[in-house]
Order: sequence, then structure tokens, then C-alpha cells
Amino acid sequence: MYRDFLILGGAGLVGTQVVRKIVKTFGAHRIVVGSLFEQEAVAACQKFERQFGTGVSFVPEWGDLFLPSELSTTRRAELLADTSKRAALLNSLYGDFEEAYRDNQLVKLIRRHRPDVMVDCVNTATGLSYQDVFDGAAKVRERIGPDGFDTSHTKDLETFLLSQSVPQLIRHVRFIHRATIEYKTKVYLKVGTTGTGGMGMNIPYTHSEDSPSRKLLAKTEVAFGHTGLLFLLSRTPGAPIVKEVKPAAMIGYKAVQVKTVRDKHNNSNLFGVKTEQIAKGATLELRQDEAAYEKTGELNVAIVDTGENGLFTRGEFEAITALGQMEYVTPEEIAQIVVRELRGATTGRDVISALDGAVLDPSYKAGLVRNVALKDLRLVEKGSLEDGTGVPSIALGRLGPPALSKLLFEAALLKKVYATMDDMVAVRPNQMAKALEEALVGMRFDQLAPSIGVPVLLADGKTLMRGPRINVPELLGHGTTVTIDAGDIDVWAAKGWVDLRPSNMDVWIRRVQRMVQARRDLRMEGSAAATIESYMSHKFEIGEVVAWIFNNEMGGYRIK
Repeated sequence: MYRDFLILGGAGLVGTQVVRKIVKTFGAHRIVVGSLFEQEAVAACQKFERQFGTGVSFVPEWGDLFLPSELSTTRRAELLADTSKRAALLNSLYGDFEEAYRDNQLVKLIRRHRPDVMVDCVNTATGLSYQDVFDGAAKVRERIGPDGFDTSHTKDLETFLLSQSVPQLIRHVRFIHRATIEYKTKVYLKVGTTGTGGMGMNIPYTHSEDSPSRKLLAKTEVAFGHTGLLFLLSRTPGAPIVKEVKPAAMIGYKAVQVKTVRDKHNNSNLFGVKTEQIAKGATLELRQDEAAYEKTGELNVAIVDTGENGLFTRGEFEAITALGQMEYVTPEEIAQIVVRELRGATTGRDVISALDGAVLDPSYKAGLVRNVALKDLRLVEKGSLEDGTGVPSIALGRLGPPALSKLLFEAALLKKVYATMDDMVAVRPNQMAKALEEALVGMRFDQLAPSIGVPVLLADGKTLMRGPRINVPELLGHGTTVTIDAGDIDVWAAKGWVDLRPSNMDVWIRRVQRMVQARRDLRMEGSAAATIESYMSHKFEIGEVVAWIFNNEMGGYRIK
């Protein structure tokens, strides 16, 4: 069924059990075990080899999946401490997508191994939310004075920008989308989280900070934001099968042992204590030099190891798993559900399928009412044009992408000039360009499109009719000027300019030919020919035409 697997977080508590279940269930040829650290990935593969022999090839991989490959093995604290590395991280997160995609560690793993199946057991929500945007915001606010931001502290500002979970999550899922399609991954399954172990807003537990925890709620926000993006991925043409299993309890456990542990301050020592007098108005120093305290031993404690969830003492474990608290589920149970979902069984635990069944789909009534609204729009538009109080109801530029407005204006010009679609395909591109240019003034296009930021490129390819603003090219930040380089005009015209050049008219002629043929096929073959390739209307309706273009030329159509 499937031969090659990539298990992200494969050395972790759940990932280890997923690997074992896959080996026992599928005739796996190769399993790539991904982990954050090299020693974890290598040790896990060696352990699997001892357990299962040489029948399966276990391949270790390591590094931070969210970072450029060259930075993926560097600890975050070191990255944030280095000016050039922070700049590289900011560029990978907010800069050019193509460059970031090419350099990303996860993309390189998918490119290198081209798995049939990816199971993502990484605790993504914790990793992103515990970069602590709230602490970063507090530091930035401290640097804002009456004269603005203190630029001598740009590190705080850059760290704050790098702690934003939304840009990281969006870019991560976009990388998965692009790479899984490009390298033909068949299934992507995410082992996610609720962020609170299934508890509600009243959850008394945190990751050592006070309750209620903003960081913990941020974890839930990331967890379900991730689910939403995966829901979109599951409805994307060409994407793999997408599933998510979302445990709603604490996951445990790995081992019970006595070991030297560290507290929330990364301390592993016992200290002799001191006393001091406290009173109202006194100052309490929260951090003192450890050297001033006598070390009396180490924190050698009996603990239960719950993998990525941390180490718990007997008291902590007893409390958090008690009835009515977070309780817990075993990694073996999670792995069993993962493997059953990979086999195609209906477990009822796939969150993406549950969302598919819960969302409201388009309705028959709405289809009928749509026709009424369109007829009323035509009547109102006609009246406003006849009494001179309105302009053609074509586009405002507020609904994107920019190509939507550009295509609507071009289609409206075509409809104004030519009576039928057959008339459109009977002319030459040069004739069409001239005819549409002459129709501009009569339709007030010479004012309407440029007024909303959509310039008109005339047939000569050199003259641009424009208003005070131009939407394309899009600029971020404070820039207002661009230099035109070779090829820019073609790119910008395709993206958001009304393009009256003969070359674009040729595109429209061939486009209309396809729509005419599709309409004939629908008439002759009936419902079997009713697909997104069909052009349903017997008239040239500008909205229907642009929807057909989105469906058949831009891949922008729904599959569910």
C-alpha cells in the first residue's frame, strides 16, 4: 500500500509508537525518523534496528523544521543572540516565499526522501506558542518612550517579530502544501493537540507559569489555527489526503525512574536556605547569585517521563491524571488510531473529516436566490446608468486577487463591444484591441477602472491610463515608487492591469473558443459534461466568465 514513510517527531513519545505500529502494519521499505536533535534521531533508529532487524531501512534526520536548513541545528537562543542570524530568520519568515521554500529544512526533507506518507508528531503548538509573544511584547513596550521606539534595542523588536505564531504557521502549512504536491506525497497526518489536554478555560495547569496562562491559551490558538489551515489543505486540488488526530488528554508515559532533573529555571541543585525579613514597602529581590548559596545536593527525584510533555513527580502526575482533571491517554492508543486512519478505516477520530461533516455546504435555495439577486442587480444598474447617477457595476477592487478586477473589466468591455461569443472568436486580436480601446470612453472605463487603482494599458503597450493610485505592483511598508525592469509590464498587466494589447486579446479569443465548445458539449452530452470545465451560461456574463477562468486557468476551485 505505502512503502516510504516520513515520521516527524519520530523519536518522541508518540512518534516512536507510530513507527512501531507502521512497521507491524505496513510492508514499509523505508522509515525516515525526524527529530530536533541528531542524537535523538540516531538513537531512535538504532533502537528500531535492534527491535525489527534489517527488513526496514530506518533513516535518521534532524533539525528545526521551521527554519532554513543551514540554521536548523542551531539552538534558538544562539540564533536570537546573533544579528546576522536574526536577519536571516526574519527574511525566511517575512521575505520572499520562493527563497524561503527553497531553503526550508522540512521542504528539503520532503525533497530528499519523497515519502508516500508523512505523519507529523511534532508538538507544533507548544513550540510556537512558547516562543512567548507576550514577554516579547512587554520588552518592546518598555523600549517605547515619548520619542518613539529606542532603536538601540532592535534585538527586542526583531525577537518579538520572530515570536509571532501566525506567520510561522501559515508559512509552514504553505511549505507542506507546495512540497507534498511537488513530490507526490499521498497522505499527510498530523497528531495535533487541544492545547489544554482537553480541559476548558478553567484549566488549572500551565507549563510552570501562573494560571490562567496566556501562553497556554496561545497554544490552543495555534493548535486550532493549525487545524483550520489543514482543513483548507484538505480541500485543495492535488493535495494529499489530509487527516488530524487530536488527543484531548495528557499523553503518557515513557518510563518511571530516579534521575537528576531541572526545575523551571534550569536548576538541578539543592541549596541551603537563608532568611530575610519582609514587610510592606520592602524590596524583594527575585533573582540572586547562586554562588551566594551553599549547594547541598542535586535534585535526584523519582519521576515519570511523559516525553514531550515533560517530567512529573509522583504528586504532579497523580494530580494531573486524576478523575476530572486532565486525565491521560497512552501513546500506543494514539498510534493505533493513526495507523487505522492511514489504512483508511473510519475511526471517528479524524478532526478534518469531522469538520467536513459539520460545516454547512452550499444550498439549493441559495442557488435560486442568487438568480433573483443577479436579475435585481441588472435592473438597478440599468436604472442608475439611464438617469446618470451611477457607473457600471463591475468591480470595486476590494475583492481580490487583483486579477479579479482586471478580468471583470476586460470581460465587461468585450460584452459591450460584441453581441455574442461567436462574434468574439470571429475577429483578429488587432481588431479586438482597437475596438475595446474605442469603447473605453463610452463606458466611462477611462475613469472607473483607474479610479479604483486598476490602470488600463492601451493597445500600443506603452500608454497607461491611470488614477492617483495603482494596486499592482503591491508594496509593503512605506514605499510608493518602483523602477520598471524588463518583463515587469507583462507580469503586472497579467496580475492587475486592464490589458488591451493584441497579445492579451489573443488570449481572450482562445479562452472564449474553449467556453463556446464547453457549452456545446454540455448541450450535447448532458450532465456528464457538467464539470468545472463547462461554461454554463448561454450568454457572456462577466462574473461567470471570470469564475470559469479561476476554475480552469488558475486552479482556484473547490473540490468539496
